[in-house]
Amino acid sequence: MATIVDVARLAGVTPTTVSRVINNRGYISEKTKKRVHEAMDELGYQPNEIARSLTKQKSNTIGVIVPHISHPYFAKLISNLENEAAKKYYKIILCNSKEKAEKEKQYLDMCKSNRVAGIIICSGNVESNKINTGGIPVVLLEKNFEEGKLGIQCDNYQGGKLATEHLIECGCKKILHLSGVIDEEMPADNREKAFIDVCSKNEIEYFIKKYDIDTYNQMNYYDYIKAALNEIEGVDGIFASSDLIAAQVIQVCNEIKIRIPEDIKLVGFDDVDISQLTTPRITTVHQPIKEMARLSIELIDAKYNNIEVNEKTILPIKLIIRESTVNK
Repeated sequence: MATIVDVARLAGVTPTTVSRVINNRGYISEKTKKRVHEAMDELGYQPNEIARSLTKQKSNTIGVIVPHISHPYFAKLISNLENEAAKKYYKIILCNSKEKAEKEKQYLDMCKSNRVAGIIICSGNVESNKINTGGIPVVLLEKNFEEGKLGIQCDNYQGGKLATEHLIECGCKKILHLSGVIDEEMPADNREKAFIDVCSKNEIEYFIKKYDIDTYNQMNYYDYIKAALNEIEGVDGIFASSDLIAAQVIQVCNEIKIRIPEDIKLVGFDDVDISQLTTPRITTVHQPIKEMARLSIELIDAKYNNIEVNEKTILPIKLIIRESTVNK
């Protein structure tokens, strides 16, 4: 069985350097890290994670709590988090809470028991300010900022502003916003605030429809969209709070013979893969998911190595114009 000394000999470094690479401690060049990990792979050397976590009081794993793994936004986020974690030689423990507070609490306790290096929380129900994480750094992704927690958001207000202004520029006079969950406070609510501000400033008739938590959990917005279009006649622009909702707007409109973009202009939010798989492709607000994932891992890695970081970050967004708002 290979030892740390064997790895050091093959990599051409000292056993101390190998230990520092394994434990992600101190500055080691990327070139040296690569040589050590290649030597470990060649020799089949596997560090004892349990022993390491007992010695260091933390492991090289990061807990990620999401409300859904099948939602296009979270699927893309998880993939990027895993890629970025691997670059820093961390492993991911993925926790799918399914929007259940009790499961979220259990997953947080599990992360603490496993002495994770950090926890990334993307779930809206976790009341992280009421939970003692035992000094483990916590990154809140697209959640309201909290004292003592690291927070990352996209510029939701600017995203809502760009989406609404684009619909008005396209000639829309009666705009519907398919907004967020009823009685849920989230940073994404700023998209709705921007929508109201822009419509009011431009004296545009507007309507807002929210959905219940069951609709969100089931990710089936068909009835909700159809009811809104039946209730509000003459809508010529729709700003959907996600690309998933926007894609289902296209489905509903196709079935009731409403043409997009000829009859209704449509803008989504997120810029996930589904936005380019529909006909027409969806004009959307690009959320910097890859950058959010990279920064989340970097913040935890910095805290892991006792480096001071900014606690609150708001990342810029941009509008991606496609065929759902532009006539061919």
